[in-house]
Amino acid sequence: MQPTRRQFLGLGLKAGAGLGLITAAPGIVLAESRRPVITSGVMSGDVGTDRAIIWSRADRPSRMLLDIADNAAFNNARTLQGPTALPASGLTAKLDVTGLADLPEVFYRVRFAALGDDRAVSEPAIGRLVMPGRSRRSVRFVWSGDTVGQGWGIDESRGGMRIYDTMLKQSPDFFLHFGDTIYADGPLEESVNLEDGSVWRNRMTDAKSKVAETLDEYRGQYLYNLLDDNLKRFNAEVPMYAQWDDHETVNNWYPGEILDDPRYTEKNVSLLAARARRAFLESMPIRQRPEAPEMIRRRFTYGPELEVFMLDMRTYRAANSTNTQGADDPASSLMGARQVDDLIAALKASTATWKIIASDMPVGLVVADGEHFEAVANGEGGAPSGREHEIARLLKAIHDNAIANVVWLTADVHYTAAHHYAPERASFQQFTPFWEFVSGPLHAGTFGPNTLDATFGPEVVFQKAPADGRANLPPSEGFQFFGQVDLDGDSLALTVTLKDTEGNSLHQQVLTPQQAS
Repeated sequence: MQPTRRQFLGLGLKAGAGLGLITAAPGIVLAESRRPVITSGVMSGDVGTDRAIIWSRADRPSRMLLDIADNAAFNNARTLQGPTALPASGLTAKLDVTGLADLPEVFYRVRFAALGDDRAVSEPAIGRLVMPGRSRRSVRFVWSGDTVGQGWGIDESRGGMRIYDTMLKQSPDFFLHFGDTIYADGPLEESVNLEDGSVWRNRMTDAKSKVAETLDEYRGQYLYNLLDDNLKRFNAEVPMYAQWDDHETVNNWYPGEILDDPRYTEKNVSLLAARARRAFLESMPIRQRPEAPEMIRRRFTYGPELEVFMLDMRTYRAANSTNTQGADDPASSLMGARQVDDLIAALKASTATWKIIASDMPVGLVVADGEHFEAVANGEGGAPSGREHEIARLLKAIHDNAIANVVWLTADVHYTAAHHYAPERASFQQFTPFWEFVSGPLHAGTFGPNTLDATFGPEVVFQKAPADGRANLPPSEGFQFFGQVDLDGDSLALTVTLKDTEGNSLHQQVLTPQQAS
């Protein structure tokens, strides 16, 4: 960890000191109505050894201006001209900033200039990020998923989405968001009566009053979340690596699905998903590669000892089913053969001590979709079948190639748990023991716990979920969770801690290199 980590927002802002603002010539008064406004704060993400994505949004067509410095006062800042924010991109703009390798800490300042009047410039929004560096050091990151789900929106009288403030106080180097970044299928009601007699009062917008179907409606879901001050402060200080899952489009969706839901006038889920994907890519600080601009699965290293492999278990899946197909049946696809092949090759090639598999969904927990199944497990507990074939192939490859120190992290099920998988407890035994840690939700209803499937020999080491008979608990009850991972730069031990909204440590597991089992 960096010894000088601090809350920095607001530094250098008094009386415009050190801001380098473009101002009008003497005697000329700017029309305030022409000045763009930054609507949703700033974000950084997909940080690499020498680069990072910087994101923001304006309230009108305008040009992004970006200052980069190694200090909060922006002395000797490098000024870049970013892209134009236009309605075609939802007025968002993001820039892939390079040349950052020699900066251990990056301060960035975003402004937007009106098109046709360079004097009309927005007030600045400032962000900060820590670069991975090339040498061994201690690293801390946090992970979770599920934001504004099951009817629980921003209740400002209760402090909004407080868990983001709690995560910020842990001073993480980065954040992994494991999907359900929005709930496009979850409209909000203005008020919800709670069991304790109090009332949950949602901040409302037009976008959150119905299910999302159009591109603008999907965009509006992201803009709603960014009304929360906790989230905006967190985004300004902690780089994010984001995945998507189902609720970015619609619950439990798969390509080719036709909806039977009276709330929707558009029933073609593949069309809805295309709109949802575009809104996701516009609204997240995700790097879009020219050769595959819509790809969400990716990998990144954070220093020499840590590599993260971010899966996409939504884009390539077959229909949800009884999940009992043979290995070669296309109907058993979850990640798809190419993604599994690429993941195996990347794991074999990795030189990092720790390999983190960032999985949309848990390996052994049974996640039902009516009479069908949504995730990997099918509840039978026997030899692999259905989507379990892909996981079996992956686990066998990890074992056969002696790939050490692989840890699975996930969210999705709206409670927190630590699972240990071992072949001596399993029906399928050709794998090396491993840990899977589950955490969430961030700000959504709490459920669980789910049943474990015995195919890969999981054991519950810890879990925290609502008591029997209780479901969809509001955030005010405290059952909101995130995980924290600490890599020690000296011993290379990996410590995984499961935490709640207040930052309380619920469970901690210390993993030693080469002995992660």
